[in-house]
Amino acid sequence: MTTTADVEEMIARMAMGDRKALSALYAATSGKLFAVALRVLQDRHEAEDALQEIFVKIWHNADRYRANGLSPMTWLITVARNHSIDRLRARRGRATRPMEELAELADIGPGPEEQAMASSMRARVALCLEGLEPDRAEAVRRAYVLGDSYQDLARRYAIPLNTVRTWLRRSLLKLRECLGT
Repeated sequence: MTTTADVEEMIARMAMGDRKALSALYAATSGKLFAVALRVLQDRHEAEDALQEIFVKIWHNADRYRANGLSPMTWLITVARNHSIDRLRARRGRATRPMEELAELADIGPGPEEQAMASSMRARVALCLEGLEPDRAEAVRRAYVLGDSYQDLARRYAIPLNTVRTWLRRSLLKLRECLGT
């Protein structure tokens, strides 16, 4: 099974011109990227053509990918989806499709990949919040999730306003360190 680190390494090697890395990346990800293209284009032959063009784009733009702790598949899927949408728009210029079909393609909700990433990030944040003192963690939640003001927090914890600011600043620094951002 190919890991996130493996995919990131393949992309980095491609950025340096390693053709074997391109072959390995194709073997590891072409099925998923083909599914993305097929979902958008609704035509197997066109999706196959698009897949080849997608990998050419990935090859030429591998140096633009930045490993940031998120899944490199998100970047690859974005390239595939955008390229497929561009092909769809070009095709639409040749022949118009019914509005219902176009509305179906305009899926504005998060896809499974984005939902999984958001869930993973929520779990990481929750774990990092557990590393804070309980009152500090609650203050962070109240300030940044519930929208409590500094004055509300100062009254709630019976502490000076500047202490609230210090708590939040230090807590955010600890969270950033824990999350590796």
